[in-house]
Amino acid sequence: MAPLLDVDLLPFLLFLAGTGLMILEALAPGAHFIVIGVALFVAGLVGMLFSPLGTAPAMAIMVLVVGLATLWVYREFDFYGGKGSGQTSSSDDLRGNRATVTETVTATDGQVRIVEGGGFNPNYSARTEFGEISEGTEVIVTDPGGGNVLTVAPTDREDEIDRELRRERERRDHEAATDPDGENEDVEPA
Repeated sequence: MAPLLDVDLLPFLLFLAGTGLMILEALAPGAHFIVIGVALFVAGLVGMLFSPLGTAPAMAIMVLVVGLATLWVYREFDFYGGKGSGQTSSSDDLRGNRATVTETVTATDGQVRIVEGGGFNPNYSARTEFGEISEGTEVIVTDPGGGNVLTVAPTDREDEIDRELRRERERRDHEAATDPDGENEDVEPA
């Protein structure tokens, strides 16, 4: 009975599979296929160039060794972004991040670019609950929405606490301006 796969073809098949996976990685980056692609590619290439290493056990060992070496190099040099700093671990990590509007944001449409910590691609679709936010405005992420569409608000928007603090500051400034000597007993020191 003939073998199912000719052993002489194994290095060539590994070479082809590795090449295909590296091409897929180039088309869809994110380290999904690069480690195994490089391991298969190198093992196949070595097996084709040095026929004594083209046996199935030698190829399996080469794939394992080259795969581990590639994984180490990939992690050590972190080609996709600064020791993990370019990644988000969940969409909740986006809450509170500052962003810049790159395409006017409305209740139904818009784009922002996260300033820091936005992941591999810091550009996100965005919506707002506060009318329209024009291009170039700095915003803050109020709801990450699962990471697909962010809800943002302008950073200059005043909430109730900020409004009350501003009123109190204005009241004190007004009282200080109308009573420069501090003779009014009703005014508490700031």
